Amino acid sequence: MKGWTFTLSRRWLGYLALVVVFAVACAGLAMWQLARRDEARAEITRVEQNWDSEPRPLAEVLPKLDSFDADDKWVRVTLTGEYLVDQELLVRGRPLDGNPGFEQLVPFRLADGSVFIVDRGWLPTGNAQDLPDVDPAPPTGPATVVVRLKAGEPTIAGRSAPEGQVATINLAQIAEVVDGPLYSGAYGLLDTENPSAARPVAVSKPVADEGPHLSYAFQWVAFAIMAFIGLGWAVRQEYRIRNADDPEERVRAEARRRKAAAKPKTDAEIEDELLDA
Repeated sequence: MKGWTFTLSRRWLGYLALVVVFAVACAGLAMWQLARRDEARAEITRVEQNWDSEPRPLAEVLPKLDSFDADDKWVRVTLTGEYLVDQELLVRGRPLDGNPGFEQLVPFRLADGSVFIVDRGWLPTGNAQDLPDVDPAPPTGPATVVVRLKAGEPTIAGRSAPEGQVATINLAQIAEVVDGPLYSGAYGLLDTENPSAARPVAVSKPVADEGPHLSYAFQWVAFAIMAFIGLGWAVRQEYRIRNADDPEERVRAEARRRKAAAKPKTDAEIEDELLDA
């Protein structure tokens, strides 16, 4: 087939369909990366607004045991009551700066009898056993605690934990081993406690970093454009081959040859010619 009619063949239409499918997939991945960026920016906003917020009563922020709004993440709330020291739990598989460890969860009973889970911080794995070498106890008796709210975690299939430990901070599962009605919508990361006591490593403020999602989105768009450019280049190459005997195409081919010959040689090309000689 002469001219451009070959582009209507089943083979080239198939190539076009593949490129379109690839471009659509790239567009979808770009949109996904932009959505991830929006999530990261929303999290940065929550940290900036809530991390140093004035502490509010727990019941004001969480009016029901299962209440929790995503925008309340990191909000500081005040608890008054006492720790249930004998019901402490350790969360397994919690690395910090590349070191394995645990998080110490201690139920906190409020004046109305309800229980709220307080994450007092991180403890490194022991040197000789799969437990912390030091497990600091919270203060006993009446206490006032300020925590930052976080949503409970889902379970992880196939992950278990021995007695006294949990695989994740799944509040529904923790409610089964804690005495009293448990707040199931959120738990709290310890900020301050009065009276004070030795405590694990405190949670640090998250770094305000939205990640590389925007650049990844641009890359996926670029891949889609490059696919169409590649298809156009392939079509042009086949056109030149199929129409090599056409007088007009011969003129264009000769012009391309002269242009290539007039182009200054690179040092690598000169070196190759000397080696060949």
